[in-house]
Amino acid sequence: MGTEFDLVIRSGTVATASDVFMSDIGIREGQIVALGRDLAPGQEEIDAEGRYVLPGGIDTHCHIEEPPVGDVHNADTFASATASAAAGGTTTVIPFCTQVKGGIVTGNLRDYHRKAEKALIDYSFHMIISDPSPAVLEELPALIAEGHRSLKIFLTYDNIVLDDAQTLKVLALARRCGALVCVHAENHAAIAFLTEALEKAGLTAPKYHAWAKPPAVEREACHRVISLAELLDTPVHIFHVSGAEPAEEIRRAQQRGLKVFSETCPQYLMLTDRDLDRQGFEGAKFLCSPAPRTEEDQQALWSYLRDGTISVFSSDHAPNRFDGPHGKKVSGENAPFSVVPNGIPGLETRLPILFSEGVVKGRIDLQTFVALSATNPARLFGLSPKKGTIAVGADADIAIWDQTRKVTIRNADLHHQVDYTVYEGVEVTGWPELTLSRGKVVCRDGVIEGREGHGRFLARAPYDYIAPLGRFVTGFDPVTGIQVPSA
Repeated sequence: MGTEFDLVIRSGTVATASDVFMSDIGIREGQIVALGRDLAPGQEEIDAEGRYVLPGGIDTHCHIEEPPVGDVHNADTFASATASAAAGGTTTVIPFCTQVKGGIVTGNLRDYHRKAEKALIDYSFHMIISDPSPAVLEELPALIAEGHRSLKIFLTYDNIVLDDAQTLKVLALARRCGALVCVHAENHAAIAFLTEALEKAGLTAPKYHAWAKPPAVEREACHRVISLAELLDTPVHIFHVSGAEPAEEIRRAQQRGLKVFSETCPQYLMLTDRDLDRQGFEGAKFLCSPAPRTEEDQQALWSYLRDGTISVFSSDHAPNRFDGPHGKKVSGENAPFSVVPNGIPGLETRLPILFSEGVVKGRIDLQTFVALSATNPARLFGLSPKKGTIAVGADADIAIWDQTRKVTIRNADLHHQVDYTVYEGVEVTGWPELTLSRGKVVCRDGVIEGREGHGRFLARAPYDYIAPLGRFVTGFDPVTGIQVPSA
């Protein structure tokens, strides 16, 4: 008689977004098929006694192997980025396929699928829309129907910023086709105005990046895109919320019953604007958008994570090297902040930081950690119930954590191809010691065991919270042309 399971994880402390319990986990053909005590033997067994057994993390905001922007190149490939993600307990990533302004999306999307064939873990894509031309709006419904059910738009940056009319076109199409619109929310004109004034005054060091992007530019853009989405009863997800002011704007919208979701990232819990004021050009390592804020903003973000205003925790991994000709120093060490590539790396350190700063320090409980890192993103982005939880029928995407292990973060120990981490020397408590993707070990004790090509593309279904008819500011649905009763 053969064994009942391919793999059994024994005697671990299993956590979901709602429960913590002792259990064995039986896995067959990459799926969880049994939970209980004293399960029958498996062909392989893993002893997890004394360890936390958690759903693999889902990172819904990471930049991987994107096309060069001028002379700036991503350092990570899909192979290196997903190895880094797995080493940090993440088993699913959603990076970005970028539309080149003036072009269409389909060709770039097919190329991006080919690049992703090297992934060690599962993945899906957001489609960045930089130019919603008639041709693009015509091709998008078919691409959304294929399972690419999230669109990203920018309200800043010269080559990709959308105005209000273009934003409305994308929101309307997303509502009609069942897609979620994700937003980089900063006021482009205000940033340009402040940047020009700073440069004229000779204030161009990295620290002035935060001066050019104060909280008001983020708060205003959040308010504006929420208002536009409200006109069409279209859900929106606000990326990388940096502090109290934009978070409070989002909470007000949620309290009015609007379908507004949001995320924050480790950098906004760990860094402040003072980190941009490092000696020489060192501050450029910490340059990201929105800019890091204050300690008071950090404390506010923890509160918004606890009360659910911010329901997703992502990395916004941006693998730009510091040294060399294709990263932060692309324009030289004396370049003004306005031409320094934005973003910091963080795929591997995302979850250990949230666990250590959140769970270990008592800011959030273990169930909230699971919700922020796995369950909420799975539900929001159409990956549930196969991803984001430990339950019968779910994929066996699992991270086994040594919750007491102390680790000093060093870039030399990380698996990305970036030459620095902003968390160099930071000590964390808790680290994943084993990560499984669909029942296969991808990383064990910091050693990558997964194979390139194991990862699969995850086509996503329509979002069930996008109603055919909803509540409109007027009694007229501008997407369908249907008259509906006023609220």
